[in-house]
Amino acid sequence: MNVSERMSAPAVTVSTRTPIGEVGRRMGEYGIGSLAVTEGGGLRGIVTDRDLAVRALARGLDVDEPVDAVMTSPVVTVNATDDIHEAYRTFRRTGVRRLPVLDGHQVVGMLTVDDLLMDVFQRVADLLGPVAWSVLEEPPGPPA
Repeated sequence: MNVSERMSAPAVTVSTRTPIGEVGRRMGEYGIGSLAVTEGGGLRGIVTDRDLAVRALARGLDVDEPVDAVMTSPVVTVNATDDIHEAYRTFRRTGVRRLPVLDGHQVVGMLTVDDLLMDVFQRVADLLGPVAWSVLEEPPGPPA
């Protein structure tokens, strides 16, 4: 399975000059915790809800400050065609919770730890489905 099968798409992006107040509004509007920061078609950084809290709010930055003042750069990424297991390894190795997904140099989606958790749940359900049905089809009785 490729990363593209589990990522959220399209990625929500902002330019490096977008005010942090607007970044927060977009996160709220889309119900997401991170945005890819792009400039000239290329990925320049990532900004998360935690960046807004720790780097902007805690430092008393004005809502009109540009997002590049609080974004994380350089960015750890994965490719849309990468095997999902490569994404698991990248999350473990780096400790990040969100990965912009690239197709070439273009941001095409976002993959989160939550997306992989849903993948795990699906795999467990697929594995246990037949077992659960066989248990449910047996009448309850005293232990053997």
